[in-house]
Amino acid sequence: MSFKRLDPEDVSISAESIVAPAWTGQVTTLTSFNTASNQVATTSGLYYYDIYQLPFGSTGAAVQFSVAFGNRLGSGSAPLNVNETGKSPSAITYGQYRTLINGDENTDFTFGTATPNSIYTISVNRSRFKEKLLPGTFTLTLSSGSNSITITDDSKIANTVSFIDAGRVYNLISGSAGTAVTSFNTSGYTFNSGSYGKLYPDVGILVLNGDALRAPAASGGLALNFDQTSSATTQNLSLMFNAVKQGANFTLQSEETITSNYVFVRVRNSEYNYSMNPSNISGSGELRWDVMVNTPQTYITTVGLYNDNNDLLGVAKLSRPLLKDFTKEALVRIKLDY
Repeated sequence: MSFKRLDPEDVSISAESIVAPAWTGQVTTLTSFNTASNQVATTSGLYYYDIYQLPFGSTGAAVQFSVAFGNRLGSGSAPLNVNETGKSPSAITYGQYRTLINGDENTDFTFGTATPNSIYTISVNRSRFKEKLLPGTFTLTLSSGSNSITITDDSKIANTVSFIDAGRVYNLISGSAGTAVTSFNTSGYTFNSGSYGKLYPDVGILVLNGDALRAPAASGGLALNFDQTSSATTQNLSLMFNAVKQGANFTLQSEETITSNYVFVRVRNSEYNYSMNPSNISGSGELRWDVMVNTPQTYITTVGLYNDNNDLLGVAKLSRPLLKDFTKEALVRIKLDY
């Protein structure tokens, strides 16, 4: 075995962004939405619904995203204990997302100048959005009866990018694929100059403004009449699921950065021409075959990468043996992705 120290210029680092459809099967737009009855009927169904692209139980069915309902006062779902007003699944959900996104349990979700009591969240499955969502590719249509809205993020028209504890944040506006239907102006909406919600691409979450969804269609809302009473027993989650299902349009792409290390192993004409195999040496210390004296040849099959302690860190196999002698030089490029 022969060793050769790599020079700094022999190592190069490259990073590239890989964009892919977010949904199972390399699908960019979901048009079919299904729940799992055994999940909806259990305790977890009080907190969130998992949404599948195919009927649950069918071949290839997988969770694409989840929807949840939250209320900062604990309304909109039945109390966990009849003696504890405000302690409910909706309060737990609101607090969970508030801490996850804002990093502060004492803050509330604010959209423009609006601070609604109720929110809906859409959490894209971790395996679907990979590293992060790609702003400008998001389009979601929500339908409630005869009312319908199509929303997107404002990444293509925002002058600056805002950052919070969860990373980047964009407003949700009326439009598609990052483009507004009109210029971004919510002053005419009755939901107190607030956007439809916010997109947090780095954690794969959308938070929808409850006031915007409840607002009448004439004011730019969806007229989604979810229950905000303190002892609600209705399924507010079903309303959002049906709104997504009837809209039948959820377009999204994921993005991840692949970092690669390129290691260039340079084999000069005078190097690696003799085999290190002990069987080539006779008991008297001489080469067994004369051809290895005058015209030695070797075949390079493997490159090992070692640290300064001679610990083997990685092995690169050539696709076929590489003939080497004093008349040939070689350059082996090794790519390490992570």
